[in-house]
This record gives sequence, C-alpha cells and structure tokens, in this order.
Amino acid sequence: MVNIFAVYKPLLHWVMKLVGMRPQRVEIEPGTIMNFWVPNETPKKSKNSNNNKAVVFIHGFADDGIMTWQSQVLALARKYKVYVPDLVFFGGSITDRSERSPEFQAECVAKGLKKLGVERCTLVGLSYGGMVGFKMAEMYPDLVESMVLTCSVMALTKSISDAALERIGFKSWSDYLLPDSVHGVKILFDIATFKLPRIPNFIYKHHLEVMFDNRKEREELLEALVIDDNDFTIPSHPQRVHLLWGENDIIFNMEVVNNLKRQLGDRATIQYIEKAGHLVEAERPCVYNKHLKEILTTLLEDGDQTQRSL
Repeated sequence: MVNIFAVYKPLLHWVMKLVGMRPQRVEIEPGTIMNFWVPNETPKKSKNSNNNKAVVFIHGFADDGIMTWQSQVLALARKYKVYVPDLVFFGGSITDRSERSPEFQAECVAKGLKKLGVERCTLVGLSYGGMVGFKMAEMYPDLVESMVLTCSVMALTKSISDAALERIGFKSWSDYLLPDSVHGVKILFDIATFKLPRIPNFIYKHHLEVMFDNRKEREELLEALVIDDNDFTIPSHPQRVHLLWGENDIIFNMEVVNNLKRQLGDRATIQYIEKAGHLVEAERPCVYNKHLKEILTTLLEDGDQTQRSL
C-alpha cells in the first residue's frame, strides 16, 4: 500500500504554490542548510500594506513546517508575506555542527530570514517552535517585532518539564515525541488533542514511516531543550506577545500559561480556544485562524503606529 503521506505531501506542496508560496533552500553557513517556504515575491520596502508584512511560522516537534501550519498558510498567504522554516533536522534541514540548543535553531532561522530579505517580522510559534521564537526575540530584537505563542513556554526548565511529563505519563520527552510503534504515534496525538477522532491504524503506521527521521539528532535536540531552573532568567522582551492557547492542553496546561502571562507582564495578552488541546492549530483550524487574523491585525497596526512615532 502506498504511504498516504508520500502522496499527500506533493499535493499539499502543489496547493501551496497556487496561493503564492514556493520552497527554497537557504545555506545558513557551510554545512548548515535550512528549508523555507517563502512568498513568490520578495519583500518590498513599503510600510503601508499588510501584503508586505512578514509573518514567520515556527513548527513544533511532531512535524515539519508546512505540514504543521498548512491551514494557517492557506488562510494568510494572500494577505501577508508568509515564511515557514523547517527547523534543523526537520523537513530536510541539516547541519554538520554539534549544537542542538534552541539558541542554535533561533540563530539559523534568523540568519535564513535575513538572507531572504526579511528585516522585521511577527513570529507565530507552536510548542517547541515557541521556545525557539522566544530565543529569537531575545537574541534578535530588531528582527522580531511581535509574537503569537501557542502552547509553549519561554524555556523548558526542569520543573516545568518534570510536571508536564508526569501529567502525560512519560519518563522522557524522547519516549513521547519519538514513538517507535503505531501505538506510540496514536498516544502522541491522543495526548496532544482534546478529542482525537477515529483514525484507521494504517494512518498512524504511515505517519510513523515518514515523519520521524533523524532520530538520534532529534533526541539530542530534546536533551538540549531542558535546562536547570537556576540557569533560567526571565528575559526582558520589548515585543508585544499574544498567547493563543488550547483550553484543554494538558502538556502546558492553564497553570503554565497563566504563569507565563505573569512572567511577560503587561506586554502580553492571552486568549483561549475551547475544546482544543496542544495541537489547537490543527484540531480547530478555522477558530484558530479567525483569532490569529484578528491578533495579527492588532499587532501589525500597533507596530505601524510605533514606527510612525519614532
């Protein structure tokens, strides 16, 4: 039986091209190549049109960029300049360097965007992608104008990690996020959603066959992700941040997001989507997209007013 994802991905890529997107490989440095989905047109200097506003979507750990954000790209690509990177060791992005930290991922995305001509952007990050996004905002404040974070944290400290793993019943993130069986894939999505629909086992089998390459390197990414609580200091982000959350997320639950809101202070706003778990962008895409469009309109208008006042 032909793998359904091997058939679906080329179809998805064809649809993306219809809405003005194209794939591009960017050499970040010798030995490090990152895949991006980018607009057909290069960024322009005009400050008055949303069509020239860059929105960068950073994926989580379960899939590559365009598979994760397909519904959002289709909804926004005609209005904004949308960029979707595949983080290193996802979707064909590779490196020969030994670094595995979120800081390294942030560095690669930022350098790639600059090579693509992006000077300012709004980041939309999911889970692991949100952690990379926070690092980008900290390391490159001139690049990151504002952020929308979904089911993520500033940094995965040991206390946050231990509590989340206990809630989902796993001893390590590798055991959960890098399943080696059909049952493991089903459990991954069951935990990450509010109500998993009935899906034939062959779908999980096909997902297992094609979506979990670079296992050794991804295990190293997960090992580098968790840091000691004493090593974490709340950074002072100048950017506006909107937290758009699945109300029923059990990985980073209500306690986690409320604590994140307190850490961010007045520069952050929060919004919940009911009957949605960790993968809210896929579970309730129409509702998520509606809120995301409203948030982007507000964030980008505020950014324009700030620029005019300078």
